[in-house]
Formats: sequence, C-alpha cells, structure tokens
Amino acid sequence: MLMRTDPFRELDRLAQQLMGPGTWSKPSAMPMDAYREGDEYVVAFDLPGVSADAIDIDVERNMLTVKAERRPVAKAGDVQMELSERPLGVFSRQIVLADTLDTEHIEADYDAGVLTLRIPIAERAKPRKISVGVGTGRKEIPG
Repeated sequence: MLMRTDPFRELDRLAQQLMGPGTWSKPSAMPMDAYREGDEYVVAFDLPGVSADAIDIDVERNMLTVKAERRPVAKAGDVQMELSERPLGVFSRQIVLADTLDTEHIEADYDAGVLTLRIPIAERAKPRKISVGVGTGRKEIPG
C-alpha cells in the first residue's frame, strides 16, 4: 500500500539537527508508522507540541501531503533559555497512496501529539467471491 525506502534516515536526522528548523520552502521530515488494520490503512505521525490548527492535510490524486508547524512557546521577557533540543519549524511528509485506497473517506484524529489518519480500503480492492455459472447450451463449432 505504501512505497518508502530511506537508507539515510539517521543521516538526515543528524543533518536536520545541525542545519536548524525546517521552513515552508524546506520542511523537515516527521516520523511515522503505517500499517493495515482490518479494512483500513492507518498512518500515524509523531507531532508532539504541535497544535491541531497548525496541521495541514491534503490529498491530490494518490499523493497524501501532511504539513505541520511547531511554533516557539511565548516566554516572558525575563526567561533565559538554558537548553533547547526540541525542534521548531515546519515538518512535512508526502506519501504515495495505492489506487486501492479510498481517498474520499480519510479520517484524521489528533491526540497526545500523534496525528492518526485512517484510510479505508476501496470496495473494488476487497476480496470477493465470484460465482461460477453452469452453461446449459453448448454449441459445436463446425471445422
């Protein structure tokens, strides 16, 4: 259902930490899990610290795009930052969905920093039985 190969994921994570936060023109990647659960395909994205109104989900044809922005927390003027390891900025992920998924009925839920998308498997892609009819009228083909 999903095509993804990324042998350099850890190298990308390290480069992201060194190069700073993502921007709308060059967003950082977000971690995700994808699996099939019954008649649905489930994709879960880790977005801790992101408010629900900062998440944007688009589907065009069979391309799913999720963008989110983690903004800095407003601090009082007398606060001095001692350590800042949590990444800020824009995060994005694009996934090519199989034609067997019903992109018209995607459900999105955001809870405890995890965005979960449930994509139903299209009726045409579900296994079904085909009955075999018994023919009564046989014709002989003259040769």
